[in-house]
Amino acid sequence: MDRSQKKEQVSALSQVFTDAKAVVVTQNNGLTVAQVTELRRQMRDAGASFKVAKNRLVCLALEGTSYKSLNKLFKGPTGIAYANDPVAAAKVAVEFAKKNDKFVVVGGAMGDTVLDAEGVKTLASLPSLDELRGKLIGLIQAPATKVAGVVQAPASQLARVLQAFASKE
Repeated sequence: MDRSQKKEQVSALSQVFTDAKAVVVTQNNGLTVAQVTELRRQMRDAGASFKVAKNRLVCLALEGTSYKSLNKLFKGPTGIAYANDPVAAAKVAVEFAKKNDKFVVVGGAMGDTVLDAEGVKTLASLPSLDELRGKLIGLIQAPATKVAGVVQAPASQLARVLQAFASKE
């Protein structure tokens, strides 16, 4: 890789770190190509991405971003998972690490907040942004449904009373 290619890769990685809401750093020692392809597919399905790059280039790209404190995590064969949804990358990475012994979550960050491996696991246990939106909509709709049920209840009770009188005669 010549100098211009390295500059392009550093600028691309820098853009990734600028745009990402959360970054998860992993060690992938001994994963097969099929396993990495499967991981990338799972990440893509969740709205996240996974990238393997030279540690030195990643450390250069981290400079000037809010993730610059992650420098110390890049030792050995590492990869980064990132997403705009703070939970998506962490969920996929933690689930993949449970199934593969050769894939280890080292740490991560959300903006200026650095997370250790346990912090990333805790982040992965949180509901995703879409799940939170669904719960919020459900909570907003629940009172309207209850009001409709309360308003409808007297009418149905009146209909039952009239039906009872009609069946008596």
